[in-house]
Amino acid sequence: MEILWFLIALGLLFGVLGPYLLRRRGGGGGIRQVAPGAPDAADPEAYGFVRQEDQDVRLPGSDDELLHVLDVVQATQDWRAASRLLAATGKEGEVRWQRVQAFAGAASLELQERPGVGGAWLRTWRAEAPKDAGGAAVHAEFLVQQAWRSSAAGTEDFRIILEEARKVTEEAALLAPGDPVPYITQLAVARGLGYSHEEFDQVWARVIDRAPQHMGAHLAALHYWCEKWHGSREEADHFATTAAARAPRGSLLAALPLFAVYEHVPDVVLVQDFFRTAVVSKAMDGALYAVHSARADDPMLAHVRHLLVWFLVRGERWAEAMHQLVKVDGHVGAVPWTLSGDPAAEFTVFRNLAVAGYEANGGNPATLPH
Repeated sequence: MEILWFLIALGLLFGVLGPYLLRRRGGGGGIRQVAPGAPDAADPEAYGFVRQEDQDVRLPGSDDELLHVLDVVQATQDWRAASRLLAATGKEGEVRWQRVQAFAGAASLELQERPGVGGAWLRTWRAEAPKDAGGAAVHAEFLVQQAWRSSAAGTEDFRIILEEARKVTEEAALLAPGDPVPYITQLAVARGLGYSHEEFDQVWARVIDRAPQHMGAHLAALHYWCEKWHGSREEADHFATTAAARAPRGSLLAALPLFAVYEHVPDVVLVQDFFRTAVVSKAMDGALYAVHSARADDPMLAHVRHLLVWFLVRGERWAEAMHQLVKVDGHVGAVPWTLSGDPAAEFTVFRNLAVAGYEANGGNPATLPH
């Protein structure tokens, strides 16, 4: 275990582990560092994996239609293509929520890169089509992302932005009756503004009335119940395990306990083999079950796979990690990578460790099914 943590720390320090490829040590099944290009060096590209600099940090998985529209909007600064896409996206599933997040995130990042200028297409959208439900939903989510990106939680600026976001979520909800997205955004507002449990439950009731099995909504609610916000480890675990127990077969809600575990992983793990303990192993197995039983086109599937990679690598379950990696490589816009300043580099560290561990235990590109 010590060598694994050393390698992770080394990779994070330099931003990328790519040049430091790992391979088998003798016949012992361990992994060791070798020089780039050495005969024993493991090569992630041999598995068809995408180079670090080509990883797409905008989305957790592929949505070609969304990416095309995003490119058009950002190239032309014309909001109409985004409006048409959201108008054609059903309210009942997870896709609308992810697309709203993606448009809001794109505008927020533009503004960060070009203060006062970036994201002008969203401001124009709201000014020219104030009754457009999609525009209102994106605006509300944009404000939430701006609050966390530009202000420290608890500051006056943070509160002012979230108060504005709350007003826009209410407007968006009136423009799109039956759409859970404005209320899911309001869950983040409730967390940031410190709603009481009773006030939060009122918002949550509006969400589940509209989308009782919505995975994205459950993830947003889980944050509120975590110890670092307005709940506790026990309350978060209860929320996650209850949702998982009630989930129908094929629902990714069975993976929710793994997200609860992740939210409460200590900054410094003092327990030997923490990632092989019964609690962590049970949560991982639940998530693996959810992944195997879910629809192949479930839009939240990539989110679960990314978190599984993080846990499986740290638990040295190399082959299982590789099976998830072949499904998500190329898109890294998901927790846990997005919590890093360089999501592509963070993802690459774990991916390269998985390749090294896989090959150190007898795996190779020919033995990995895609």
